[in-house]
Amino acid sequence: MRVGIAGYGVVGKTRHKSLELNTSYKVTAISESSVEARKSIPKGIDIFNDYKSLIADAKIDVVFISLPNQFAAEASSLSLQKGLHVFCEKPPARTHAELLAVKEQSLKSPNLKLMYGFNHRFHLSVEEAKSIIDSNSFGRIINMKGVYGKSQMISFNQTDWRTSREAAGGGILLDQGIHMLDLIRYLSGESFTQVFSFIDNAFWNFDVEDNAYVLMKSPKGVVAQLHSSATQWRHVFNLEITLEKGSLILGGLLTGSKSYGDEVLTVITSDPLIDKGTPRELTSKYNEDVSWDNEIKYFSNSLENNTSIERGNIDDALETMLLIETIYQADPVWNKKYYKSK
Repeated sequence: MRVGIAGYGVVGKTRHKSLELNTSYKVTAISESSVEARKSIPKGIDIFNDYKSLIADAKIDVVFISLPNQFAAEASSLSLQKGLHVFCEKPPARTHAELLAVKEQSLKSPNLKLMYGFNHRFHLSVEEAKSIIDSNSFGRIINMKGVYGKSQMISFNQTDWRTSREAAGGGILLDQGIHMLDLIRYLSGESFTQVFSFIDNAFWNFDVEDNAYVLMKSPKGVVAQLHSSATQWRHVFNLEITLEKGSLILGGLLTGSKSYGDEVLTVITSDPLIDKGTPRELTSKYNEDVSWDNEIKYFSNSLENNTSIERGNIDDALETMLLIETIYQADPVWNKKYYKSK
């Protein structure tokens, strides 16, 4: 299939590398608004100055969208209107309402595929944890505790679209914490309806958050905690899942920056009457990040075999975006400042 890439920043380039490894795709067109960034586009590829021109005029079958948040929803809808299959990076939009408009457009084009880039689902450690949970060998989930943080947003300490509420829609929670929320939902299979939060922008002092502290509970009683931070001076990814017969700890994550430590999964088998707080632990280390490649393979398989998108579909994205807005509005101060004032 002929592929267009809308946006050729860090993520767009990363997707391009993965697409080149998949014989089902051929990148034939790329759009990029930055003159400097356009210089890095390989020869032989049609170049467009903006995503609207790419969608309207490029001879492509599918578009990969890696644009700033403010353009993601519009680019997705325009692509579907044009008859293109769509793969869009997270976040899928700035707001739940923006994404609902994409959903409405997708319903008019049921034969087109629409998938969102929640690539953390495709990390080997996460897939193994999902397999263990779904086997029910450890019983039901009791609680989950996730921390995902970095020392700053990309260019968080200088003027950048990610530090603007108008352009980005949100801060660290929408930019990075969305991955942890997606994993909590994906691994548990739960919807979280009781939400408490503290949202803060006291350090970087922009109109988007640099910290989000969240406590949630599902109707089935699963409790989940999340700390999403742009003041985590030592980058960290950690998700602890406590089940009836043991625990799973996802610690570290293989990423492009290589700053989140080794990717490991620790499986703890517990018998409180025997181990007395020192249960048996088995730790597996993963040495390769195949998440980007495998996510693209999953999408191509759906295109080639006309199978439904089960991982990262529009309904997944909508539920996660609704949860994010619920978290923002659960903090009374944040809600009054950025929501009730509208």
